[in-house]
Amino acid sequence: MHVGSFVLAAQFPGQGQGEALHRAVRSAEVAEEAGLDSVWLAEHHFVPYGTCPSAVTLAALLLGRTRRIQVGTAVSVLPTTHPVALGEQAALLHMTSGGRFSLGVGRGGPWVDLEVFGTGLEAYETGFPESLDLLVRWLREPSVAASGERFDFREVAVVPRPSEALTETAGPEVVVACTSPESVRLAAERGLPMLLGMHVGDEEKAEMVALWRQHARASGHPPEQVLDAAHVSAGVCQIADRRTDAAETLLKAMPGWLKQGLGAHVTVDGRERRMRDPLAYTELLCGLHPVGTPRLCADRLAATSERTGVSRFALLVEGSGDLAATEENVRRLGAEVLPHLG
Repeated sequence: MHVGSFVLAAQFPGQGQGEALHRAVRSAEVAEEAGLDSVWLAEHHFVPYGTCPSAVTLAALLLGRTRRIQVGTAVSVLPTTHPVALGEQAALLHMTSGGRFSLGVGRGGPWVDLEVFGTGLEAYETGFPESLDLLVRWLREPSVAASGERFDFREVAVVPRPSEALTETAGPEVVVACTSPESVRLAAERGLPMLLGMHVGDEEKAEMVALWRQHARASGHPPEQVLDAAHVSAGVCQIADRRTDAAETLLKAMPGWLKQGLGAHVTVDGRERRMRDPLAYTELLCGLHPVGTPRLCADRLAATSERTGVSRFALLVEGSGDLAATEENVRRLGAEVLPHLG
């Protein structure tokens, strides 16, 4: 089992954007000091839900400030970027960090981002498979050409070429955010591990892993690759000496952030969207994830891993919205929870 932190650079009510980004950087640095395995960085545009607009850029900074920990994106949004441009950045980080970079990608949402970056709604609704395949080819092959609906260009050399790196893998791993049976199938057919959202519980995650294995086997992937796929589960972690105290910390801070952050999303085509009730959503997260005493948190992580087959965790540790409390939360995760997990 591998435990890491999930960093959104969340801007809580009354905070500035610089404060949110500073907390994000510090929590990642402390994660390495505390012995965590990884840091996963979210990416958002134009909303205070998350103030990091480029997960790969923040990953580059953190790879330069750390020496051991794995740094990944959760996720880089493919419909708003060119897959070759993203592939070049991923290859660069993979090679210069000694293989410590992981590239998580996803569809994002039907947000105004698609208008601002000029990619259009089709990039979100139908273009994700083509973008994903081009990205993976760029990270695996010495040269690439394209002749698809969205991308059409002559053969060019891949520079830098990830396979030349002196690392255990030929290129950076690619993880796909999955929220539907269709996205599970898409990832499984390509043999790519999933990133599963923090809004779903163990039962649904277990069903998604089972569906992934079914599609992966049908696509001809080796049995050992199917069973050993290192899926990632996103969640929330808040540690206190009493479970009620941990939950209270989140219930005081997160609803305000969720209301402000999620409410700021604007759809590109004016479609109506329903926002979760912030308080009810926070209560749901407290019930699904390791929120409580160190022993309870360890037991919850172990149970989720056993029930779902997921071996890696990306845990939101900044739910208090406070820098000092976030640092303490990360340190307790490393010192008081990880030892129980062996």
